[in-house]
Amino acid sequence: MFTQISGSQSIKRSNRRLLPKRASRILTYIFVTALALVMIYPLIWMISASFKPEDYIFAGFGLSSPQWTLLNYTDGWNALNYPFTQFFVNSLIICLGAMLGNIISCSMAAYAFARLRLKFKSFWFALMLGSIMLPAHALIVPQYILFKNLGWINTFLPMIVPKFFATDAFFIFLMIQFIRNIPLELDDAAKMDGCGMFNFYWRIIMPLALPALVTTAIFTFIWTWNDFFTQLIYLNDTSLYTIPLALSTFLDSTGTSAYGQLFAMSLLSLIPIIGFFLAFQRLLLDGISTSGLKG
Repeated sequence: MFTQISGSQSIKRSNRRLLPKRASRILTYIFVTALALVMIYPLIWMISASFKPEDYIFAGFGLSSPQWTLLNYTDGWNALNYPFTQFFVNSLIICLGAMLGNIISCSMAAYAFARLRLKFKSFWFALMLGSIMLPAHALIVPQYILFKNLGWINTFLPMIVPKFFATDAFFIFLMIQFIRNIPLELDDAAKMDGCGMFNFYWRIIMPLALPALVTTAIFTFIWTWNDFFTQLIYLNDTSLYTIPLALSTFLDSTGTSAYGQLFAMSLLSLIPIIGFFLAFQRLLLDGISTSGLKG
């Protein structure tokens, strides 16, 4: 009888201890959910605004509207001199070219820094890291003069060709951190099997560094897809416009801005980024965590 009473008392004590933990956990979930709703609200508002007529977007109805329409999508797709398909294709060409250039050149530079014995390697590595702190806007004028002399203005070349020369030091550093985690014993085994420097890079390093390569590809795609300033500098013809430049044409300083069409086309422009991220999400997380960049 005494053991039953003591057992029930211990259960009550344990339940009393669990109550504050459960309450704090519930409050944490509520806070995180509320914070997530606050962060995602602008996107939800833009989705609702893309289906509203122009007169009801800023009329104070919030997420609701007395009337809904699909004209923002149909009219926005053909609002400019070219269908919006043209701008999607232009952005994809630039993004795919930049991705290919960064994957090839940055992986080669990272392999050299991580595995090869080079003279003054520490100096070149420090110089490479120092280029990350150099503002990109400080290079715009000399780059523009160079590309103008080459006849590359109003083409895609200024946004693609430099990527093949390992100009993005951030991705080089990311791959260096990843390659350094690959066991050095593989180098000795490859040398014993007669594997040369390039074969070791292509057949061993590249397959093992797949998460870092995917991380580089995803970030390159997102940054290039959303880049506005560089594309504004080098592209002049409407037929060469990318998604950011095409979206800017919906805003007019004279007061005739088409916000409904802008929101509709902005939502469509998010589809490739979201799809690309979801397709390679697992490899992206592996690349960030393994390379030591996880926050």
